[in-house]
Amino acid sequence: MERVLSRQEASDAVQDAGWRFLLGALRTSVRVGSLARAVALTADAVAVCGDDADGHLQVDARPDRVVFTLQSAERAAVTTRDAELALEISAAAERSGLLTEPEIGTGAPRSVQILEIAIDALDIAGIRPFWKAVLGYTHEPGADGPEDPLVDPVGQCPAVWFQQMDQARPQRNRIHFDICVPHDEAPRRIETALAAGGRLLSATRAPAFWILADLEGNEVCITTWQGRDG
Repeated sequence: MERVLSRQEASDAVQDAGWRFLLGALRTSVRVGSLARAVALTADAVAVCGDDADGHLQVDARPDRVVFTLQSAERAAVTTRDAELALEISAAAERSGLLTEPEIGTGAPRSVQILEIAIDALDIAGIRPFWKAVLGYTHEPGADGPEDPLVDPVGQCPAVWFQQMDQARPQRNRIHFDICVPHDEAPRRIETALAAGGRLLSATRAPAFWILADLEGNEVCITTWQGRDG
């Protein structure tokens, strides 16, 4: 019977096959040499998913790579079926001479990631409806509370979520980026950012997230799935 997996279960189930768990979804990238090959690989993935393709699989096919995302659309979470499909897609790619891989090796441009925008607010319930309307966003199935993110219904733009403030901070930027990366890529991403002139403001909640800032104080959090249970 299909069940929702914990973060640890989801990560463990697919990591050796080159997939990574990010923000409630499984994601991997496959390098290809042409759009025709990308489309062919997409067709293979849809075929192995069968009737479950529409309810679990999302694909971004480009001439240089295909990014696969697996998540139960009904539950807005990773299930046992998503883990099974990830392994089947990896096997299909391998049969075509391709590999599902997180691209964390030397020289790789970057790995899979998901960008979120976080807005600090004193009155989340008061401003959340505005952002939902002005962005044309919606909520994930069964998740429309103040603490839940707003998402692009067609999957083109970053999710937006709201962080509760306890007092006004007019001298601080009230919008910052959250960049969710594979847990085993976070150290390299942080090191690269610091080498480029960034500052580490806090690591007290690592490995859940690290807070960094640029030279002018604009903040960004590097986040992973780890350190969030319990």
